[in-house]
Amino acid sequence: MRTISTLLIANRGEIACRVIRTARAMGIRTVAVYSTADAGALHVRQADVAWPIGEAPVSASYLDIGAIIEAAEATGADAVHPGYGFLSENAGFAAACEEAGLIFIGPPNGAIDVMGDKARAKRAMIAAGVPCVPGYQGEAQDVQTLCAEAERIGMPVMVKVAAGGGGRGMRLVDDASQLARAIDLAQSEAENAFGSRELIIEKAILQPRHVEIQVFADTHGNVVYLGERDCSIQRRHQKVVEEAPCPVMTEDLRAAMGAAAVNAAKAVDYVGAGTVEFLLDADQQFYFLEMNTRLQVEHPVTELVTGYDLVEWQLRVARGETLPAAQSDIQLQGHAIEVRLYAEDPAQGFLPATGPVHLFTVPDNTGVRTDTGIASGDDISPFYDAMVAKIMAVGSNREDARNRLLQALTGSALFGVASNRDFLIDVLQQPRFITGEATTAFIGELYGDAFQQTAPDSRELAAAAVIQHGLAQAKHQMGSLSVCDELLDWCSSDDLAFDRRYRIGDGDCAQAVRLKALPDDGYEVTCGEHCHAVTLVDVDAATVVLEIDGLRAGFVFTEVDEATLCLASSTRTLTVTDQLLLPPESAEAAVGGVVTAPMHGLLLSIDVSAGERVEQGQRLAVLEAMKMQHEINAAVAGTVGEVAAAPGQQLGAGDLLMLIEEDAS
Repeated sequence: MRTISTLLIANRGEIACRVIRTARAMGIRTVAVYSTADAGALHVRQADVAWPIGEAPVSASYLDIGAIIEAAEATGADAVHPGYGFLSENAGFAAACEEAGLIFIGPPNGAIDVMGDKARAKRAMIAAGVPCVPGYQGEAQDVQTLCAEAERIGMPVMVKVAAGGGGRGMRLVDDASQLARAIDLAQSEAENAFGSRELIIEKAILQPRHVEIQVFADTHGNVVYLGERDCSIQRRHQKVVEEAPCPVMTEDLRAAMGAAAVNAAKAVDYVGAGTVEFLLDADQQFYFLEMNTRLQVEHPVTELVTGYDLVEWQLRVARGETLPAAQSDIQLQGHAIEVRLYAEDPAQGFLPATGPVHLFTVPDNTGVRTDTGIASGDDISPFYDAMVAKIMAVGSNREDARNRLLQALTGSALFGVASNRDFLIDVLQQPRFITGEATTAFIGELYGDAFQQTAPDSRELAAAAVIQHGLAQAKHQMGSLSVCDELLDWCSSDDLAFDRRYRIGDGDCAQAVRLKALPDDGYEVTCGEHCHAVTLVDVDAATVVLEIDGLRAGFVFTEVDEATLCLASSTRTLTVTDQLLLPPESAEAAVGGVVTAPMHGLLLSIDVSAGERVEQGQRLAVLEAMKMQHEINAAVAGTVGEVAAAPGQQLGAGDLLMLIEEDAS
């Protein structure tokens, strides 16, 4: 039996906070590490002690093995938990921990080494008799060979990075003419993210389910599986919604997939927590996809339906204990669903968003759990993954879990940055999700590349006007000498009316809103052709209940400044700014040839030169943000004029990249 008294978490954000919670419950002292961008982060505040490991870019901090080992030695840690992402599947890091006398909370180096390389993993699984997707996983990695193998397999194919995971470097290719470009981008992402350009090619199985089996092994030869998770709802191969159990699972299929997952773990002498991912087709045939040699982001849904704490299991196995349960002890109870809350703008193609968090809140309802690495007042950094929280719910059946999760989301808010909160609410109400029919094609088929909401209706603008009026009134009352509540909204000469002119978000159009205090109680609010009777029922620091035309509704809100209010209803999040409270602004003419950075990130390449002729849609540059590479394409055809940025430069959203002299129409 080995002793773990001090645990260093070599990660950040919600997973660091998650590990800290269990370690503290087990009486284990915790150490947080942090980059300069994370000096005030929630995981740093929650740990017993914290240690700086470098600058904001991951290569200079969270991927710096030497800095993390040094932090462990300096803080007296005897074990390291890698979380997920970063160094969690890096065999070199596991070896460095072992050499430093640290317990690595993960599998042996050999298992990480094999399963961390998709090509070697697939070869090992074929040898172990685990069903695999037809494809190419050879050592030759030149573009000509990869293209030839892809054409031999037959379109469509998936181009995948052999190292790493999380959907990065993965591309679906339908046409052979797109292969070379897809391979080039995938190899570039692979090198930047994982230090390896190796790819594999697989036959694309269209519209499958993505079903994964949670496995656990100890050092005494015991291996079990803890049911499955359905992770089919994905966007660009990034999981968005996960649930346990899978809606179409049968007992026989679960047993077959569980046995295959256990065989996969045994084939590489696995120890600890691991996830074997499969594609499940419409005929209930399953194929090995990959094995993640770490805890998964979505592990909480398994915890909610089994009752086990998987981080506790990890720590116990690392100490040399046997698994806390045998296969016959593991029973699934009820249903759990998890959604990932991302800082991103669904209306702008889900581009990552950064900035200050004015308010983050999720109601503490029965059966609801929130794992997060942020709190109100924190900042969303451009240097790391866009996921800021996981919100999940458990119920006696799938519909109970869905309703609880929907209720939690409609009462939640993430103000200050764009988020996918409204998109998640919409997903949970889609008929195909309700009936459990979603496959990996779900988001692409229903939403395409963006999620566009209708404009806010007049009731929501009326609610904003009443809330802003109440906030302003309270401030003025506090600043005055003696104004009693009975005199609020009273005027001796005429009806008391207030005018506002709301700009919605960053839009150009404005909506006139007039609020008139009624003599008995409440307000009459006019928005264009619509007139609403609004009464304030209840209010606290961040929530309000209003009666609008006889219907009571709750809202979450926060005031950014005197002119700007953030508001979340049961279906949408919006920011309104009263232009009457702003100084006059000069209008700027929109210029189609002005190319700016769509988000904060690292400029990887400028692909054109001054004086070069470009066509509409041509790639101009590549920007890396939130661990993904984003192509910036020409919006107009013309000639490149000034190039204002250079590769390697850190850019802010809106920074000028170049000017294009647009062709005369």
